[in-house]
Amino acid sequence: MLDRRQLLAGLAAAGTALPLRRADAVEPGVLRIGYQKNGILAVAREQAAIEAALKPRNVSVRWVEFSFGPPLLEALNLGAIDFGQTGDAPPIFAQAAGAGLVYAAAQPKGGSGSAILLPKGSSIATLADLKGKRVAFAKGSSAHNLTVAALEKAGLTYRDITPVLLAPADGAAAFAGGTIDAWTVWDPYFAIAEEGQGARILVQASDITPTNNFFLANKAFAAEQPDALKAAIAALGVVAVWCEANRSSVAASLSKITGVPLAATRRAVERIRFVIAPMDAAVTAEQQRIADRFHAIGVIPRPVRVSDIVWTPPETRNKTQNNG
Repeated sequence: MLDRRQLLAGLAAAGTALPLRRADAVEPGVLRIGYQKNGILAVAREQAAIEAALKPRNVSVRWVEFSFGPPLLEALNLGAIDFGQTGDAPPIFAQAAGAGLVYAAAQPKGGSGSAILLPKGSSIATLADLKGKRVAFAKGSSAHNLTVAALEKAGLTYRDITPVLLAPADGAAAFAGGTIDAWTVWDPYFAIAEEGQGARILVQASDITPTNNFFLANKAFAAEQPDALKAAIAALGVVAVWCEANRSSVAASLSKITGVPLAATRRAVERIRFVIAPMDAAVTAEQQRIADRFHAIGVIPRPVRVSDIVWTPPETRNKTQNNG
């Protein structure tokens, strides 16, 4: 069984190495990328794929590690980083707070490796059994959205549970210690709990709702360096194709990067859909449904329109205007 110390040793990225203060401007000649130790960005970093794509443009890359999406987007808004990846909920919370960021690309169904987990021996059998229970998840994360969507599917409301708002490593400790009844979390934490603690899956994200990931950019960076942003996204597309064809190598690589046991990493990698795609109408509409859901239950203070912050490359925008 992995305890909190082991999780912190293997996955820990306690926020950011950069001070979270508002930057005055985009840093010329540098793309600062916020990443978590999993998925396409982690592989791209190891392969130096974005560095190779940006070298002809005389743009270097600086990597900054985060433990999960909300603090990454805080840094993105403040201008401490220029680009990063999160799950579905963090951008909605950020937009509701007036953050200066844009959706640059999507990873449709890329967040399918998440679930509501139960401790070994739990008497909970259905989603309806969560009523009155302590359910842990990270506030403003994709796990937050999965929890709310699952409750809706069961005919329950957010008020029917006791939310326990914990960052992933703290959630792991609470889950292992038996102080919560259920835990909503994503891979590799999901896979670690399965392998190390015999956690039981109540529902997976794929049973409840489409779970997309997103690549976001600081709004000023997207406006000032659109070519660098396009090149970075294109490079990630190449990495995604490689990952789809080389899952065993991806698992070995991520296990080495994170320190998470290979067996758990293999579980996590098998659940990832490696793809980079534009923010099309279907993905944007699904993200809008999530935003509306959070506003309806009072979790975000005002409605947001997701399409307002979808980035369009300049040449695409100009072509659309000319055709219009």
